[in-house]
Amino acid sequence: MAQFDVYENMDQVTCPTFPYLLDIQADILSDLPTRVVVPLVLSSVLNKSIPILTPQFAINETEVRMVTPQLVGVQTHILGSRICSLKDKRGDIIAALDLLVTGF
Repeated sequence: MAQFDVYENMDQVTCPTFPYLLDIQADILSDLPTRVVVPLVLSSVLNKSIPILTPQFAINETEVRMVTPQLVGVQTHILGSRICSLKDKRGDIIAALDLLVTGF
């Protein structure tokens, strides 16, 4: 597991709206049994957004937004298959987290 990897959401109730989970936890903490993730929501579902707080990404040709205010810690065993990495979007992800935590 690596920071900024995207995983399939295995929860049958939430996966239709939140198909993916973005791992934001630092790699140095990879021995923990949990990961901090941010849900990725279908862009079509999110009516209003603050672009910096909810950056948009394309995952398997599906437009999704990072729902930063909904970050959560989960047990690693509940994560589905690794889909891809958003490491190249690090700047956008960190900016969203900074806005959530610091307000700017």
